[in-house]
Amino acid sequence: MKMSIGLISDTHGEISKEILDHLGKCDEIWHAGDWGPDVHEKLLDLKIKIRGVYGNIDGTSIRSLFKEEIEFEIEGCRVYMTHIGGKPGLYPTKIKQKLKEIRPDIYICGHSHILKIIYDKQQEFLHINPGACGSFGFHTVKTFLLFDIENKTVKNMRIIEYNKN
Repeated sequence: MKMSIGLISDTHGEISKEILDHLGKCDEIWHAGDWGPDVHEKLLDLKIKIRGVYGNIDGTSIRSLFKEEIEFEIEGCRVYMTHIGGKPGLYPTKIKQKLKEIRPDIYICGHSHILKIIYDKQQEFLHINPGACGSFGFHTVKTFLLFDIENKTVKNMRIIEYNKN
């Protein structure tokens, strides 16, 4: 069975109607942290399964709903997600250890506000950071990802961009 995923991060309390329209067509929404206020409630209105982690700016309301890191399996893919996670070749020690232990097929993090989709050849997984889809931060373009997972394979990866204003 094919699962369509909307992957967002670093909303910092803002999520536009255009982004919600895209996410509303997904089977699941994944949020890689730094939600900020009101975003979770707006996503709940879509009535779609939400998976996520809290980020460094998130308060007690988000931290009571989400963990610092999660791991799960979907369509045969093992997924590991955390907010602050580094990048290939520069993972923090704690993350390096966790990646060796879990051996995910997909590793997701946020925090940097920089979109990255890189196959980490050394660790043998797809490293994904969707960038930031809120307006707070140094990034100049809001970004998020839409993709499908089917039979342990990521397919149809789409980068969606909006001007930051």
